[in-house]
Amino acid sequence: MLVTTGLSVVMLFVLTSLAGSRIAGVREWGQANGLAVLALLLAAARGIVPDFLSIEVGNGLFLVAISLMLAGFRRHLGLAVPVRAMAIGGALALAALVTFHYGVDSVPLRTVSMSIYHGAVCFTIGWSIPLAVDARLRYSHLFTKAVAFALAFGHLVRGSAYALQAEVPLSFLDPSTQNLVFFALGTLALPGLTLGAVMMANARVIAETAYAADHDHLTGAPSRRAFFALAEREHARAGRRGSRLALLLVDVDHFKRINDTHGHGVGDQVLRDLVRHAQDVIRKIDYCARLGGEEFAVLLPDADRDTALAVAERLRAALDRSLQLAAPAIRVSYTVSIGAALLEEGETFASLMTRADTALYAAKTAGRNRVMCAPPTTPGMHTQGAVGDLQG
Repeated sequence: MLVTTGLSVVMLFVLTSLAGSRIAGVREWGQANGLAVLALLLAAARGIVPDFLSIEVGNGLFLVAISLMLAGFRRHLGLAVPVRAMAIGGALALAALVTFHYGVDSVPLRTVSMSIYHGAVCFTIGWSIPLAVDARLRYSHLFTKAVAFALAFGHLVRGSAYALQAEVPLSFLDPSTQNLVFFALGTLALPGLTLGAVMMANARVIAETAYAADHDHLTGAPSRRAFFALAEREHARAGRRGSRLALLLVDVDHFKRINDTHGHGVGDQVLRDLVRHAQDVIRKIDYCARLGGEEFAVLLPDADRDTALAVAERLRAALDRSLQLAAPAIRVSYTVSIGAALLEEGETFASLMTRADTALYAAKTAGRNRVMCAPPTTPGMHTQGAVGDLQG
């Protein structure tokens, strides 16, 4: 019990270090381990302190502690906390504990009453944890789910074993192998669940940090950093397989005028609206990212000229929009200009970007709200003057 108390103290320190992360559930897990330390010390003091403290108070603290673990997991996963069910179940378990202490003094039946509640909570924890889609969360979820179900099964076996021995007089610290194994199960359950909780919290911190690094905080679109990392991979793949690759550069027309006229808050709404509608228009394999300011890029894997220009035109048409602001009388319209370029054999991605940027500049110069395609540089390839104009 003292070793387990030490483990709970260590877990409490680890959880305290995560308090500043604002990860949901950490507070409840910390409170659970704090209560577990008190409960274990009371249990270890059996025969030194009054039985009421070591039995009723100690087990009551354990009931609250395991309930807080469940509450922490549910909050961490964004699920509702079953407060009413926990309160009713805990009250019934505590009432049974009192009955089998002062009514019929039976250690086995007290153990059964505690095992039922703890087993139900552990099962609920395991059932609540989904198999994460994100690979960064998968292992921690799977580990904790397995621990919770294993503990639930262990409590089921423990409760069943003691229920069959209800008439056998046993002491709390009976030295039999069965009693020691089941006692260890009960005391080590919270550290085991806390280890899983710490793993899940740590995985969440890593996942959120990675997401923040790879996504624009304003629009939620992939960041410039993430875009170029993916673009280099797609460029290398196109080189290895001889597949096609196209790039669209998208720029909001007269964006400075929107900011100057309506304020930067409205400009931010325009950028968010652009990303939301762009994602609805482009293909599922395409990749739209914010490069900075009002400029965005769309990478089109396995896209020939006709496909790239069709996607670009759909995108231009979808982003010829008018936004209704909070004030009913105010509407803000915006359009985009798009420059397109197709990767040529042996071309670097930097060169592809330069040609797409040149096409974007041509679209701006030609009057905006249009798509322009950079001509091929390889002799003999299809050309349409200096720059192809789809808008006319």
